[in-house]
Amino acid sequence: MRKFLLATTMLAMTVTPLAPLPVAAQTAPATTAQITPPEAVFKAKPGSDYFLANYTQISAWLQTIAKQSDRMKLVSIGKTAEGREQYMAIVSSPENIRNLEHHRQIAQKLAWAKGLTDEQAHALAREGKAMVWIDAGLHASEIVNAQTHVQIIHEMLTGNDPETLRLLNDDIMLFAFANPDGLELVANWYMGPKDPKARTTDDLPVLYQKYVGHDNNRDSFAANQPETTNMNRASYREWFPQIIYNEHQTGPVGTVVFIPPFRDPFNYNYESLVINQTDMLGYSMHARLIAEGKPGSVMRSGAPYSTWFNGGVRTIGYFHNVLGILTEIIGNPTPMKIPLVPKNQLPRGDLAEPIAPQEWHFQQSIDYVKTMDRAVLDYASRYRETLLYNRYVMGRNQIAKGSEDSWIVTPKRIQALEQAGADSRAKNAGSPLDGLTGYNTRDIVDSGLYDTVLHDPAYRAPRAYIIPADSQPDMPTTVAFLNSLLKAGIEVQTADKPFTLDGKSYPAGSYIVRSDQAFRPHVLDMFEPQDHPQDFAYPGGPPVRPYDITGYTLAYQMNVKFDRILDTAPPQFPAVPDVIETPPAGRVIGTGKAGYVVSHATNNSFTLTNRLMKAGQQVYWLKSATTVDGEQMAPGALWIPASAKATAIIGDSVSPLGIDAHAVDARPAGEMIQLKPTRIGLVDIYGGSMASGWNRWLFDKYEFAYTKVFPQELDAGNLNKKYDVLIFQSDVFGRQGRGSRSQPAPASIPAEYRAMLGALTPEKTIPAVTAFARGGGTVIAVGDATTMGEKLGLPLRNALTTTDKDGKQVPLPDTKFYVPGSILATTVDIAQPLAYGLPANSDVFYYNSPAFTFAEGDPSLRRVAWYDKDDPLRSGWAWGQKTLKGTTAIVDASLGKGRVFLLAPEVTQRGQPYATFKYLFNGIYYGPSKAGDNGSDD
Repeated sequence: MRKFLLATTMLAMTVTPLAPLPVAAQTAPATTAQITPPEAVFKAKPGSDYFLANYTQISAWLQTIAKQSDRMKLVSIGKTAEGREQYMAIVSSPENIRNLEHHRQIAQKLAWAKGLTDEQAHALAREGKAMVWIDAGLHASEIVNAQTHVQIIHEMLTGNDPETLRLLNDDIMLFAFANPDGLELVANWYMGPKDPKARTTDDLPVLYQKYVGHDNNRDSFAANQPETTNMNRASYREWFPQIIYNEHQTGPVGTVVFIPPFRDPFNYNYESLVINQTDMLGYSMHARLIAEGKPGSVMRSGAPYSTWFNGGVRTIGYFHNVLGILTEIIGNPTPMKIPLVPKNQLPRGDLAEPIAPQEWHFQQSIDYVKTMDRAVLDYASRYRETLLYNRYVMGRNQIAKGSEDSWIVTPKRIQALEQAGADSRAKNAGSPLDGLTGYNTRDIVDSGLYDTVLHDPAYRAPRAYIIPADSQPDMPTTVAFLNSLLKAGIEVQTADKPFTLDGKSYPAGSYIVRSDQAFRPHVLDMFEPQDHPQDFAYPGGPPVRPYDITGYTLAYQMNVKFDRILDTAPPQFPAVPDVIETPPAGRVIGTGKAGYVVSHATNNSFTLTNRLMKAGQQVYWLKSATTVDGEQMAPGALWIPASAKATAIIGDSVSPLGIDAHAVDARPAGEMIQLKPTRIGLVDIYGGSMASGWNRWLFDKYEFAYTKVFPQELDAGNLNKKYDVLIFQSDVFGRQGRGSRSQPAPASIPAEYRAMLGALTPEKTIPAVTAFARGGGTVIAVGDATTMGEKLGLPLRNALTTTDKDGKQVPLPDTKFYVPGSILATTVDIAQPLAYGLPANSDVFYYNSPAFTFAEGDPSLRRVAWYDKDDPLRSGWAWGQKTLKGTTAIVDASLGKGRVFLLAPEVTQRGQPYATFKYLFNGIYYGPSKAGDNGSDD
């Protein structure tokens, strides 16, 4: 039987100072011979076949050697989601360790690039040491890299060969453990069977990060998870590495490892020097492997990885002027085979040295990773001064661009330039351009168009972004947006007094994000729409699938209202010193005794609602707009009758939640919807749904009580006795669902996890869910899971389908419609309860999701939000987007005595689109509510 431990403690995501071990435990000098080898602690040699050390063992070893070596300092960069210390081993020469703070400050000064001359930067670069971040184990089932960390750290602490000593002298190595909770889980799972040959890292019962599993490498710009927050703080607020090496698994089939250079496109917001240097570093890694007789490294076309997306551990670095390396290695403690792939036996530019098919052992993979580690450290050593100085150069360039008129060249601007060129040719037949000879002369346009089109003043990049304090629909969410910036090292200023700029007045408390800062590319990427290239295999051919999503502008997803300042930079104001722990304090306004009215516009109003409902207090939604104390509130405002408990809860909650409660003398007039305590069933699957995991994070954040529900329980029926609401996310049911993926035999896993097994099927699950809805239950489906609407018998269809030759309904081909993760505009009926608190025009995150059509006038179907433009794209990439016009995004349907809410956009995508969380939250309470109640006492 497997031994398995999964901690359940969730710690608040607070920013804590870097926490070193006690000084005496770190600095006691010792000869290298006194360093405890890891096998003395693990009772097995790391890298052995059929063995994985867990994080408890690794931590114990790290703490032991930290007391023994003057080449290492061990720090915790924060707590994990389950409460473990997230360790980072800082390794360098004894002298560098003694002067660590001095070198950290040099790295910081060069990264920020503020107030330095080129000469001063050169002097700092000569004096400084290269900061090299190498993390391991982010995706915990990718087990090679964390075990490699153990070996390479030990080698650096004990080696006295010339290269090791040179690396220690020139580099400060930051060996971070990226996912301690997952490392513990996976190693314990693997080591459970007594028979080594029965061990596997497959079939984990839960996600290997408490909430989000694999998506922990999609969280970097939002920094919702504690481990991401820890790593961002270490990288962009404290240690400022010039290189981030993010180690992953597994390599492309028939090879051993993927190493950059990456394929296009790269993001136009960041410095081109980032990609040039990253390519150079990647080539040096390939070269070292080949020189050491380690074949099988592949680049570019060998894998789909690009540098467009900002959300990964290595990709966010590009927007901070950092070289970012991703490698993907094969390997497992259980010996494996390298298969024979014919195309990978012919040398080519992207695979210079093919590898023969063979049996492959764990230590071989570890040896490859150690070679790549040393290649990165060697590059940092040999190019130390250049690396440090170029970090300054990139920051200097960005500060300059943010201080003057500057332009970002995007694909849309190139299209405009080409069109202007074509128009010019048409008007000026026989111009001198036609007489030019040479390669691709047909591509030439009038050079005067460079200034008139590419440097059109209307398309300048902003000098700053101002977030007015008096125009935010949800200030706590705006603060969450600002915290994401602050966690990523962006300077945010706050106005300590009112000011006027370009004829507009701004109140004190407004926030300013200036462009004249070194990390300007990240600022632009969070405020401006992404314009992904139209990337097709060939004209008329299929789209080239992006590595990840293409549009993710965080300010749009969080409905942050801001002004783009193009001409005059705002005055300087005090910088926000740290992450903002709470939003501007909310208040109880007025002295009325009848009860309280609270706006529905803030997500935090649901936290207040949940606290009140848990305490047995009454909460209503006003069905009409209302005005209280001069504040206009859209439909859905909360009415909370006064009681001693309600008054106490409101008094304790409004200030830290940043919401106002208006104490009034009389009940508001008009119809109301009475809320009731709701039993929530959140559908999950064996192995863990990432989308449901993000949902769990939201529920914990906003204090919703819930129960996880698995297929066997759904299929058993009789669901109304246990639940009022069932929630289905995209990856449990739908086109991309994993509910039917292969699963382990029940006898092969511990009994406690067998109830999680099973698949969601049309044959068994849909009838049970249909009976639940007809019996009065509420079904909420998100994203791809909304395909269940037709299966539940609702009279609608997915407009993004066609009929094949066999009469079967199939998705439109991607040559006609393709939106691979973008932000789209929708129109919203804000009078409908499902849309309470949303703006009339709302951005949604969309990922090739369904879009519905149905007969007008059908009383069982209500259109809540829809696409009404030919070009709804706001950020990202959309092909064939006109197809969406007139289709419905959010559906409120009646089914028997119950309701079905189809939320086709990804309204909870990776915990980022705060503006659309309300669709889910509203549905939870609206479905089981008592509609039409007048708010009188029961």
